[in-house]
Amino acid sequence: MAKYLGIDFGSKRVGIALSDDGGSMAFPKDVLANDEALLEKVNSIVGDQLVEKIVIGESQNYQMQDNKIMHSARKFAEELAKISGKEVIFHPEFLSSVQAGHLQDKNAKIDASAAAIILQSYLDIQQNGNKN
Repeated sequence: MAKYLGIDFGSKRVGIALSDDGGSMAFPKDVLANDEALLEKVNSIVGDQLVEKIVIGESQNYQMQDNKIMHSARKFAEELAKISGKEVIFHPEFLSSVQAGHLQDKNAKIDASAAAIILQSYLDIQQNGNKN
């Protein structure tokens, strides 16, 4: 059993989601500003919540090529893995923000909901035996 952190990485805002302790359900947690304090804040959540693994949405275009944000997301993931000591995994996030918008009105928590969608997709695959 493991606890997971999901991240919807954006240029201005970063959505955060957490799984339950059993790693089966994802829940929106927070939206953080993508600023100089982001790495420290996320690392603090990882420590406080006893997170075992981190899942970041892999943003690609319709040709399955990295979007502009992915360079920053990959750098962030590398730094987060270094300071947290946790495994950081990329998981495809195809239109997760659009899906989140369909589930709720556009509001301050939509990025956290998108992070929960990404994380839940990853958890579902893990539970079906397709381990990464």
